Amino acid sequence: MHSNINVGGQAVIEGVMMRSPDAVAVAVRRPDGKIVLKKKPFTSWTKRIRFLGWPLLRGGVILIESLVLGVQALNFSSLMVVEESEKEKKPESDKKNRWILGGTAVIAFGLGLALFFYIPLLLTELTGVKSGILFNLIDGGIRLVIFVSYLLLIRLWKDIRRIFEYHGAEHKSIFAFENGKPLDVAEVRRFSTHHPRCGTSFLLVVMLVSLVAFMFLGRPDSASDRIVRFLFIPVIGGVSYEIIRLSTARYGRWLAQTLVAPGVWLQHLTTGEPDDGQIEVALVALKAALNLDREIDPSVERVTV
Repeated sequence: MHSNINVGGQAVIEGVMMRSPDAVAVAVRRPDGKIVLKKKPFTSWTKRIRFLGWPLLRGGVILIESLVLGVQALNFSSLMVVEESEKEKKPESDKKNRWILGGTAVIAFGLGLALFFYIPLLLTELTGVKSGILFNLIDGGIRLVIFVSYLLLIRLWKDIRRIFEYHGAEHKSIFAFENGKPLDVAEVRRFSTHHPRCGTSFLLVVMLVSLVAFMFLGRPDSASDRIVRFLFIPVIGGVSYEIIRLSTARYGRWLAQTLVAPGVWLQHLTTGEPDDGQIEVALVALKAALNLDREIDPSVERVTV
């Protein structure tokens, strides 16, 4: 039976993080083949504080929460895939690894802003274009080329391709749940690896919305103009989030699905066909997030790291 419960997720190192309205779970397959599971209750700030759940505001809040949860999930997965022998040699390294990963996330966020927002702006300024509309069209085009090139480049990395396969397992599992199908490997395998509410679709919608929004702001001729564009990013994220939500709702579905379609196509680059073991890991995370703990194999090890 189809459920209206919204479930989202993220691929991590040799695993998957799943998030439901009241829990977050991360399942990871260790080098010894055993699946380990970490689960914790979680309530979004959009539920705790009423006005944060308003349209246009909730998108920014959920984006920040997703970033925080994503970094925590990556941290957990990185600790779990470290060989036991290495952990025995360096038992004090776990805390150091957390700081390194946290610092890396901050640096990556800064580089992301520079790569996808600031550098396209500088390159467009070199064209000497004066028209605000044409300037922003070129700026948006450069941003899109950089984004697709980035995905093509990182896909060449074997470890990233494995993460993309877990990404596909995450999507297949969520599709099966949303369609009310049994949460088992054989049933889940039948579904697509391309999901309209994926982060890839969200990022592409952000680029399209930012192109339109920046057209209204005109050509940035001063530092203050650039700051204004930067301050518009949360608003752009909020609008993009509402578009993604509409893509799975009855009202406005056709328009939203049209806007999301390029992002779904782009998932050919960010997802891969998972094997049964990867689907199994995704299902453990999904069942835990949905509080279906009784359906999880007893051999799965639960940890509190």
